[in-house]
Amino acid sequence: MFPQTPSAVNKVKQLLEEKPDHLGLKVGVRTRGCNGLSYYLEYVKSKGVSDEEVVQDGVRVFIEKKAQLTLLGTEMDYVEDKLSSEFVFNNPNIKGTCGCGESFNI
Repeated sequence: MFPQTPSAVNKVKQLLEEKPDHLGLKVGVRTRGCNGLSYYLEYVKSKGVSDEEVVQDGVRVFIEKKAQLTLLGTEMDYVEDKLSSEFVFNNPNIKGTCGCGESFNI
């Protein structure tokens, strides 16, 4: 349901090595920005009752229940260049985004 590129898997592994008391990362969406929704990531110590767990190459990512339909078919990538590094969500469900790229709508 939520594939991750090798770059994303490696970055999540690296981040979790620095947080040994955490189980994985949770991905969700929040109402925010000029276009409606934005992604968020947070460390989690346990799986939420309604979270969907995705395990890839030993990395655990939990999808928040209210974000599951929004993220259906989305691929998570990690991109680095000379000026920035960030997780990027390639979501085929997006109908529009804001100019700054901070928010989207479905």
